[in-house]
Amino acid sequence: MKHLIPILFLFFVFNFSSAQNFKGLDKSPLDMAEYPARGGNTLARILYGRPQLKGRDITRLVPEGQLWRFGANEATELTLYTPMKLDNKQIEAGSYTMYAIPRNDQITIIINSATHVWGAYSYDKKMDVIRVTVPLRQVNQYLEAFSMTFQKSNEGIDLHFGWGNYRGTLPFSK
Repeated sequence: MKHLIPILFLFFVFNFSSAQNFKGLDKSPLDMAEYPARGGNTLARILYGRPQLKGRDITRLVPEGQLWRFGANEATELTLYTPMKLDNKQIEAGSYTMYAIPRNDQITIIINSATHVWGAYSYDKKMDVIRVTVPLRQVNQYLEAFSMTFQKSNEGIDLHFGWGNYRGTLPFSK
């Protein structure tokens, strides 16, 4: 019994001292965009990792013609709270994974029915709901971190995305 007290003391000292050590910040932090942004009847939400360029060439991080998780870490997750249309095809309310394939001045956005997926490693084309190709624009304004935001449009909402000097828009309609 006399040895139990020092052992318990050491256990608590080591346990609490190590509990204060936090890991470094995530290199590609998780972000969320939703519409409308604050309150109201939410139509859509997107969760994605925000990779940083840090002086690297975007075409090496996201090679042309290759499947990309459309962000970093976990594959990007799109949640529609109401049915929406993309390229005149109805997409039911629910959660989906998004991928992309960049090519020259366009990007093919893939909405896939898989969820809770890490990266693009277990991508299954048979689970694709829709593929939509949208133009990519080159602009002067530079974005260090991959970024997405929703904006109201005449037909519904647009998902704007950009990284480096590239920008694109994915138009959802009601």
